[in-house]
Amino acid sequence: MNQRLIYVMGPSGAGKDSLLDWLKSKLPPQSPIHFAKRTIDRPLQPEGEQHESVDSPAFKRLQREKSFAMHWQANGRQYGVRHAELEPLQQRQWLLVNGSRAYLPEALRQFEGMTVLHISAGADILRARLLARQRETPEVVEARVQRAVAFSVPTSCHCVRVLNDTSLDDAGNELLTALALMPGWPKS
Repeated sequence: MNQRLIYVMGPSGAGKDSLLDWLKSKLPPQSPIHFAKRTIDRPLQPEGEQHESVDSPAFKRLQREKSFAMHWQANGRQYGVRHAELEPLQQRQWLLVNGSRAYLPEALRQFEGMTVLHISAGADILRARLLARQRETPEVVEARVQRAVAFSVPTSCHCVRVLNDTSLDDAGNELLTALALMPGWPKS
């Protein structure tokens, strides 16, 4: 069952959300590929990931009630994936979960056999993208870039790597090619 779980992760600025949106737009409407909706303690924004928005006390209550199959903190926010979001795996369908590098060891322990999709970009690209957002100081941006450079995926897991350094179409086509090679991936 876990072989159909794809755990997506990568540093801020790598373009994970953009690449996942690109992938969604290329899949046929009746595709057996699902994208887990996350619960995040931040308001919905017109642009960006459509998630279940809760405040911090509500998130903590859901966590205490064991409502999440996965949950973590990253960049000052709390993220969770509810148990119901994993139901496509029970029907032998594919599921992509937008996760966190810090939560990866726990996800690997919980979901043995899953595939890790590591989306990244070169240090200069990450730095430029993060600085262009103007959300953080240059020092915070540099710390993020250095964490991204230092990170390595454990060799014990199956990992698909996509470098999102050029165009979104290039990275998307690279992703589609890699996914098509996975055993059982639906043929378009």
